[in-house]
Amino acid sequence: MASKAQMEREGVSAVGRGLDLIDTIAAAGRALTVAELCAMLDLPKPTVHRLCQRLSATGYLAREPGGHHYTVGPRLMRLGLNVLRGGAGTERRAILQSVVDQVGETCNFTALAGDEVIYLDRVEARWPLRLHLEPGSRVPMHCTASGKLLLALLPEARRARLLKSIDLSPFTPNTITDPDAFAAELTEIKTRGYSLDREEFLLGLVAIAVPVTDARGSVLAAIACHAPSARFSLARAVECLSIFQHAAEQMAETLPAGA
Repeated sequence: MASKAQMEREGVSAVGRGLDLIDTIAAAGRALTVAELCAMLDLPKPTVHRLCQRLSATGYLAREPGGHHYTVGPRLMRLGLNVLRGGAGTERRAILQSVVDQVGETCNFTALAGDEVIYLDRVEARWPLRLHLEPGSRVPMHCTASGKLLLALLPEARRARLLKSIDLSPFTPNTITDPDAFAAELTEIKTRGYSLDREEFLLGLVAIAVPVTDARGSVLAAIACHAPSARFSLARAVECLSIFQHAAEQMAETLPAGA
C-alpha cells in the first residue's frame, strides 16, 4: 500500500503534468492531437490520453469537431477572462471606451472558444436600444463579425477542420448557409482584413470586427463593434475602420509577450 508521502508526490506530479499539458495547448495557438502532445511533453500515450479526458470532463479542455484534437475549454477561457480583467484590465477597458467615445456604439473584445466566440470584455454605448451580452457570453462563429473574422484568419489546417463540421444553421434570412458561399466569404475577409455582420445573427443588428495580432502576425483576438442598422450603417462602420484598427494595435500591447 502506498504511503501518504508517496501519494502526495504522485498527486503533485499529476498536477504538474496537467498544467504542462494545458500550457502546451494554450501556447500552441491551435488544437493538438494526443500524438502531438505526447511528442511535445515527452509523456506516454496512456498518460496524455488520461489527462486529456480528465481535463475535458472538467471543462479545462474541449474536443474539436471530429474528436481527435484538443483545444482550450470553456472553464480555462473563464480563467483567462478573470486574469484579463485584472492586471491590464483597466487599460483594456480604456481602449474600448475610447472607441465607444469616438464611434458612439458598443465595442467588444472577443476571442475563439472551441467553435464559438467568447466575449472577453465590452463597453456599452449610452443608448437605450442595444444588445446586452456580458463578458463570458458566447455567440455562434458562422454568423457574427468576430466569428467569421477569427475563423478566416485561423491557420489553414485548423480552419479546414472546423469548416468540415461547422453548423451553418440560419439565425436570420441573411445568415450564410451555403458552404461554398461561406468559404468565399472567409476568403474575402482574409483578403480585406476585416469582417462584417450584415444582420446575419440578429435582424436589425450590424457589426464590424478587426483582428488583434501579435508581433509575429498571429491573431490573438478581435475588436468588434455592433449596433442597430437603423442607427449605424455598414458604410459608417467601414468609415470608422481606422479607429478600430488603432484600438486593435493598442489592445495587442496590453497582452502578455508571447500570448
